[in-house]
Amino acid sequence: MPIPLQKLFTYKITEAEADFIEIGTRVAVPFGKSKIYTAVVFEKHNEEPTAYEAKEIYQILDEYPIVTKLQLDQWEWISSYYMCSLGDVLRASLPKAFLLESETLVLKRTDFDREEILNDEEYLIWEALEQESKLKIHDISKILDKKGVLSVINGLLAKDAIEVKEEIFEQYRPKYVKYADLTSRYQSEQELHQLLDGLGRAPKQREILLNFFQLKRGKKEPVLLKELREKSRASSVVIKRLVDKGIFEIIEVREDRVSFETESRPIHELNDWQLDALRKIKGVFKEKEVCLLHGVTSSGKTEIYTHLIADTLKKGKQILYLLPEIALTTHIISRLQLFFGDHISVFHSRYSVDERVEVWNNLLSNSDKAQIILGARSSVLLPFSNLGLIIVDEEHESSFKQFEPAPRYHARDTAILLGKLHNANVVLGSATPSIETFYNVKQNKYGYVRLDRRYGDVMLPEIELVDIKEKHRKKLMKGHFSDRLLKLMEEALLEKEQIILFQNRRGYSPVVECSTCGVAPQCPNCDVSLTYHKFNNELKCHYCGYHQGLPRTCPACENPTLDTKGFGTEQIELELQELFPGSNIARMDLDTTRGKYSYQKLLKSFHEREIDILVGTQMLTKGLDFKNVTLVGVLNADNLLNFPDFRAHERTYQLMVQVSGRAGRDQKRGKVAIQSFNPYHQILQQVTTHDYLGMYEDQMNERHQFSYPPLMRLIRIMLKHKDLIKVDSAANWMGKSLQNSFGDQVLGPTSPSIGRIRNKYIKTMLIKLPANKSLKAPKHLISKIRDSFMSISEFRSVQVIVDVDCY
Repeated sequence: MPIPLQKLFTYKITEAEADFIEIGTRVAVPFGKSKIYTAVVFEKHNEEPTAYEAKEIYQILDEYPIVTKLQLDQWEWISSYYMCSLGDVLRASLPKAFLLESETLVLKRTDFDREEILNDEEYLIWEALEQESKLKIHDISKILDKKGVLSVINGLLAKDAIEVKEEIFEQYRPKYVKYADLTSRYQSEQELHQLLDGLGRAPKQREILLNFFQLKRGKKEPVLLKELREKSRASSVVIKRLVDKGIFEIIEVREDRVSFETESRPIHELNDWQLDALRKIKGVFKEKEVCLLHGVTSSGKTEIYTHLIADTLKKGKQILYLLPEIALTTHIISRLQLFFGDHISVFHSRYSVDERVEVWNNLLSNSDKAQIILGARSSVLLPFSNLGLIIVDEEHESSFKQFEPAPRYHARDTAILLGKLHNANVVLGSATPSIETFYNVKQNKYGYVRLDRRYGDVMLPEIELVDIKEKHRKKLMKGHFSDRLLKLMEEALLEKEQIILFQNRRGYSPVVECSTCGVAPQCPNCDVSLTYHKFNNELKCHYCGYHQGLPRTCPACENPTLDTKGFGTEQIELELQELFPGSNIARMDLDTTRGKYSYQKLLKSFHEREIDILVGTQMLTKGLDFKNVTLVGVLNADNLLNFPDFRAHERTYQLMVQVSGRAGRDQKRGKVAIQSFNPYHQILQQVTTHDYLGMYEDQMNERHQFSYPPLMRLIRIMLKHKDLIKVDSAANWMGKSLQNSFGDQVLGPTSPSIGRIRNKYIKTMLIKLPANKSLKAPKHLISKIRDSFMSISEFRSVQVIVDVDCY
């Protein structure tokens, strides 16, 4: 059931229902006093529950299963491994339209005749029920013109004037497209001539008919009604008259909301290095299920994927192509569409609920339209029936990990499990593999193929470190740009080349501070300072969404001496408009890409060279391929290096190498300028020499020294509550219980760097467990401690979050 409870629930069915219901079908079931939920049948059995009396199901919702048996196995694994309920996994997996919700309906009692005891508001409802047989809660809100109507409903219930019941309603509505065609009466030429002559006195109708013949010419299919209306410039009323006369018939055809047309181009030929890599991958798959393709940026990994996809399609199997960012799906679609357009479906959160339902249904029916699924992390939970290949592109990306809400799964690891369930091959692709994946290669768990030549033998970009501490001292900085970076930008713009600038903070400035008293405006709900967004002239919290206008004076000392500290993409965009007034400048961050097609429009403009300089956050760094980009600038590498996280150095290396890889992807060698206050840092030196192995060995030595993954497994337990004293005492109780069981493997309890988010105080504990031992017993122990904790009445309101592999 779609509720966060750990167990399954048993319901009664009749013998006839038992023959009809299949595992994986949806049923509406009553739960609690009056609520009805959409549940999925997990198993059928003859054992009556002992702790409660089994209720009867309310309604069977499907003729056929919408969840496959393999999916249920996958859900069980996610629930067990990531320590969440099956209900959490169900909610994350099924499109919202499948989880039919119940709605409370208010009905009039026919035996009630004491209208005089009703007050004014109650009488208004009673009067409305005289006209309507039933009312929904929001109907009552409209009648009374107020939100809180439960007290009025309770009053009517107490007086036995009404009764309430729950009704479930369907959310998904299929899309129907209308076509127009001539009826069977008008098929011969003679009949058509008579028809046109007969419409001599109805010129508008005659014109519609003539336009119909023009659109129909040479086609057997009916004409799209919308197209006919536009061409004839006629209203629906005139077309309806032709239908009433029996001349036209309107045909409704069900269509998918999203479809991709193919151009049937042949797949690109591979060069010798790519062919060698492809042969090696196929060789790996004879022995192992998982292969890491470690290819430098712009080495043509996507072309290798294309050949693997084509081979899998020939076998009649499905392909899952996982991408870390929604921005990348638009880019990859345009490339794969040229070869496989009518076989592609896309699945991610920017698509509407109805569009996602259609992808789900097409997959269940093994439709030709859903042979290749392109999607972000949630697409790993889809109902594949015949999966043959999984590609996890940019496998190192942290956006493959789900943090909120449960299940807190990692899409890469879940994809590997999915591959095992389907006996499908898994390719993990990256120019900068995660240390966990490379460690598995070293342990001989995964196969390994290296591709270290760029496509077309283009050289890797020349990376230059710029010491901005020295530049500041010599007064060679203009805003946040060093003289060296400005010179390189001027040269690129003179050559009509494009530039990408990377700054991993959005907004104008992360801190607004009073230069008199030093007070910075804080978010009232979170322990963070508010970020200044100059375009809206407001302060925003990037954690809870709180925003307020920029005050004119300091809220503490009332002096008008507010100053900004630090800089984000907005500030860089404004500085560039002053430095390069003749250039077209655009910004790509969460603020500019909120719309459904905003990524597409922005990337299309950049691809068509309408934009000269593109400023952005880390969404710029992932897999984008623009031939005319020759310069990449990183404005401040130090923010990434000094982040309080054991993966900070690994992530910095990955980001720097990935963003550098956007430069010089055609014939001309690209240039990269990385600005830093500490250019001699070991990681930055390794970035300039593309020394992945050196970075890997350094990081492994550190992790061995301090016991961190991949040598250890991490489970984080987080407690949240709006009362600081309560969360403190709860954390102390939980910490002591964990230390009694796990000893010095437990770190904490402690407050994270941001100790309060959305008005809830946070305490965390970290459990380190050996990677070479089973997690089953430790997880069982943690579950017992969590259950004991929840049974203490004082702590029942404290939220407990368990995050396995929390990095």
